[in-house]
Amino acid sequence: MKILPKPSFTASQALGAVLLTGYVLMLAFNLPGHLSYDSLAQLREGRFEVRETWGPVVYAWILGAFDEVVPGTGLYVAASGFLLTGSLLSFRSLRRHVSWPSVALAVLMVLSPILLIYQGIVWKDVLFANLAIAGFACLAQAVRVWDGPRRPWLALAGAMLAFAVAAQTRQNGLIVIVFAALVLAWTARLRGWRSSLVWGLGGLVATLALSSLMSVLAAPPQAGPDKGAARGIRIIAHYDIAGSVAAKPTLPLDHIRAADPEAERTIRYRATALYTPERVDYMGRDPEIGRLWKLSDATVFQQWRDIVLEHPDAYLKHRWAVFLQVFATPKIDSCLPVYVGVAGPEPLIASLNLIQTVEPQDQALYNYATWFLDTPVFSHVFYALIALVVAGVLVWRGEATDLVIAAMLLSALAFTASFAVISLACDYRYLYFLDVAALSGLLYLALEPPYGRFRRRLR
Repeated sequence: MKILPKPSFTASQALGAVLLTGYVLMLAFNLPGHLSYDSLAQLREGRFEVRETWGPVVYAWILGAFDEVVPGTGLYVAASGFLLTGSLLSFRSLRRHVSWPSVALAVLMVLSPILLIYQGIVWKDVLFANLAIAGFACLAQAVRVWDGPRRPWLALAGAMLAFAVAAQTRQNGLIVIVFAALVLAWTARLRGWRSSLVWGLGGLVATLALSSLMSVLAAPPQAGPDKGAARGIRIIAHYDIAGSVAAKPTLPLDHIRAADPEAERTIRYRATALYTPERVDYMGRDPEIGRLWKLSDATVFQQWRDIVLEHPDAYLKHRWAVFLQVFATPKIDSCLPVYVGVAGPEPLIASLNLIQTVEPQDQALYNYATWFLDTPVFSHVFYALIALVVAGVLVWRGEATDLVIAAMLLSALAFTASFAVISLACDYRYLYFLDVAALSGLLYLALEPPYGRFRRRLR
């Protein structure tokens, strides 16, 4: 019997080459990174150890830590991008075989602006997505050898660290920790419900505790208590009150009228005129609307609660309109679908020794991205459908690592759904985790498609 020689270049090797080539191309085209105002402000906070915005303190600390090693954001972009590339590379060890179709899919992925350009933008949303996927990749590695002689402590520690940082990078990132704890509890169920409870609940509590500790350690000593979350909630309350009045002009504002009749008039006639479900910015830039900050928290939150509980029709109409803007992006050009270059207030840029610029290479990247703006490549709805289908197939196949990747996809969908309550603008980057998770899950499924199982089931 003649033994055929093994192929000199396997699909697994080809996939690795494609992903690494895509990573190198991303660095070549984007370094030292694209910085918007948010990026610049948090880089300044991290470099000078100050607190001047209400952005995540841990994200500013991360930028500052990389900036201390190599000034700027080049090293940070390289590290953040490798989190995703390394996670995708690790998927190969989760399956028995690697198919050639997965290589073709990887080529399309690395050439997509979702990876090629977005991974070079210095935004917390990009880092959050990369950390969340890295966390599930580590968890999948742990689950793969769960029944072995030893617990995979290193992989579990990696997952815990990635999820803890992710939760501090995006305020609603706590969702991924919950889904990770659920899949960990499910994995441990065969040893009894006590083991399942210990691993699931223990993992959840330990990760949350580590995440909270990080926020304390990362805060500048002179900054005092972090008020970013409280300010963010207050802005959501202002937006919801104005939006609900815009949806239902006869809506009573008894608490605000009692505290400040002029503030009520400002909401009814000024805020509602500037209100749009597209973004809160138009209201926030108006000095007259700024008088709402003179109202006490108790007054605003009481009014907000009454609207939600007693006038849910107005609240839900406003919230649904806002969610459609961020999820469906009907006017994608208004939702900052891609960003290149360095831009911001001149004093801020000067304080960081940077130059406000859009290089010819940056402009070429932007032009490249515009080819895809009205296609599924820039459609959260499209990626949500992919996530649903892939999660369903993985749950149906039911292998241990399948369930971890399915949990990743479901956490991305739940993360997306949370914006129905908290969204303030339609910026495309807010749901970047959904897009990257869907592509990552699809690549995992393509490694070893369940063709045989489908055929057997049909028979």
